[in-house]
Amino acid sequence: MRAAVYHGAGDIRVEDVSDPSPAPGELLLEIHAAGICGTDVGEYLHGPVSYAAEGLVPGHEFSGRVAALGKDVNGFEVGAVVASGAGISCGECFQCRAGRTNLCLFYSTIGLHRDGALAQYVAVPAATCIDVGPHGLDEETAALSQPMAIAVHSMRRGRPAPGEEVAVIGAGGIGAFLTYAAARAGARVTVVDLLPERLELALALGAADAISPREDATLEELFGDRGVEPSVIYEVTGLPGVLDEAADALVPGGRLVVVGLQANPLEVDLRRLTLTEVEWIGTNAHVCDADLPEAIRLLAARESRWTDVAPTMLPLTELVSDGIQPMADGKSTRIKTLIDPWAENTRERQER
Repeated sequence: MRAAVYHGAGDIRVEDVSDPSPAPGELLLEIHAAGICGTDVGEYLHGPVSYAAEGLVPGHEFSGRVAALGKDVNGFEVGAVVASGAGISCGECFQCRAGRTNLCLFYSTIGLHRDGALAQYVAVPAATCIDVGPHGLDEETAALSQPMAIAVHSMRRGRPAPGEEVAVIGAGGIGAFLTYAAARAGARVTVVDLLPERLELALALGAADAISPREDATLEELFGDRGVEPSVIYEVTGLPGVLDEAADALVPGGRLVVVGLQANPLEVDLRRLTLTEVEWIGTNAHVCDADLPEAIRLLAARESRWTDVAPTMLPLTELVSDGIQPMADGKSTRIKTLIDPWAENTRERQER
């Protein structure tokens, strides 16, 4: 089969590799839609950090058609379209028994720690998959399930109540899905982003307000100008200065969910945190059994194929030149980029 193979920083090659076979408890999936994300970009730029090793096939955002069933797999049929959460948990450690499978002591991820879906076939544990047929999702839309599940988990960590003022700082991949998830949960969502097209999309995804930052105003001042008093802020950019401003913009008793990964340790004013009863909340991956079904439900609830979020299908040969590199340069015009490993040419996705 054809696959993208990671050989180190700046080196991903499309190669012929052996077809995988499903182990007991696994599905063999034929892949026609797989996404790339910031993790893939970081590995390409800086070398193996999350990836287990060179020689790995990346790809942890995907759907696929069931091509074969491993031993002892039930509940799936050959030909069914499934979405995968990609995260693999042991099911036995104390975190798994408590339902926090994303914090499993032995957690691993398809496409990070074992071969992933930027290939024509991938073998995955059936426990990470859900048949999307009952929800009416096609393969391309179903490939957005994993990042939507990340957003669902992040949203739930902030515990927004219906009608509560929520702010999302950064409306890229996870930020866009987070905006939609929070709005569907009934929150009043204000989005802040530098790019006008992302603000426009945020409004289409249910945001009540969209704000472009200014050099002469802090987030607190921007919110004040709009009469917004957020009690939950999701910081998605990963920029330390933005995180500081987000903390300052919270009302007393508010909750700051740190979604974007910070590159370096930060100083935190713990005295202020104590006196204002502000919560700083981490969020990591997703709980497959809880968040993936909700992600699929949310994708299906929107009467579109999400072409405004993921407008294009690229062939594997364009993975780096038109996928990873524009993201690394900050020049990508897409919120999400999808790859069809069987395609010969780039094509635009059709709404219906």
